[in-house]
Amino acid sequence: MLRKLFFLAVAAGVFGLAAFWFLTIPQTVPASALGTHTPDVANGKTMFLVGGCVSCHTLPKQEDKTRLGGGLGLLSPFGTFYVPNISSDPKDGIGAWTEAQFVTAMTKGTSPSGEHLFPAFPYASYQHMTFDDLRDLFAYLKTLPPVSGRVRDHDVPFPFNVRRLVGGWKLLFLDGRPFKPDPAQSAQWNRGAYLVNGPGHCAECHSPRNFLGGIINSLRFTGGPSPDGQGGVPNITQFKLKDWSIADIAGTLENGITPDADSVGGSMVEVVRNTSQLTDKDRTAMATYIKSLPAIEGKALPKK
Repeated sequence: MLRKLFFLAVAAGVFGLAAFWFLTIPQTVPASALGTHTPDVANGKTMFLVGGCVSCHTLPKQEDKTRLGGGLGLLSPFGTFYVPNISSDPKDGIGAWTEAQFVTAMTKGTSPSGEHLFPAFPYASYQHMTFDDLRDLFAYLKTLPPVSGRVRDHDVPFPFNVRRLVGGWKLLFLDGRPFKPDPAQSAQWNRGAYLVNGPGHCAECHSPRNFLGGIINSLRFTGGPSPDGQGGVPNITQFKLKDWSIADIAGTLENGITPDADSVGGSMVEVVRNTSQLTDKDRTAMATYIKSLPAIEGKALPKK
């Protein structure tokens, strides 16, 4: 009887490992899924600005914000992740990537070599972007100068450095759903919802996370710990911004000045540097959506 139980346990373990291995195979987007498309570089620049790509991917202490050589260290409870080179350099950047490989990385979190990318790269938000917008972004990135130099490896301890385990994380937190407009809302609201939840990935910083590093959906946009470990990122639901108008929010995205004549700080300074270059129409769309977020108190933010 004990022998049978032992073999059953072994068989169950082998079956479980096989199932996990199958379910966590890195997903890709085939080139055939893209179809024909004429890149719109101007739209690609808009996606670039909304996404704040320069904030993380510019070489540290580099004044030229088009030099996307990476190297910034992102602190997290799981270790330090170093932002990669996404310049047009064909050897050290993404210059040799295909469109399908870029779309795959952005929506599936899979590298050209077929490995899971760590979710410090916010593909859980980028997955909601349209393929055309992603292809436009890729076209714009290729217009920027190549930067040579590989970024150092991540400083992530075991078991968090096991990339196959990221496949399990994706099963829990990567739904694979593109953005769907809400027919009950205006075109302006839907544009804002898309920009905020997709390329803008605002919830990635403005939301608390569970012990696995996934966003707690019931507390989305209620604030979270600052990426640099210095205090917290504020609640941007109507619990915090109830006295702000749409114009107030749009104005802050343009100049960094809040309605009470204060100015934004921390990583939001970089965000405003990017959103200030958007059109008034897009800033107002983002503000319209943010103003509609229901009031949720959220958790107490960590002190600086």
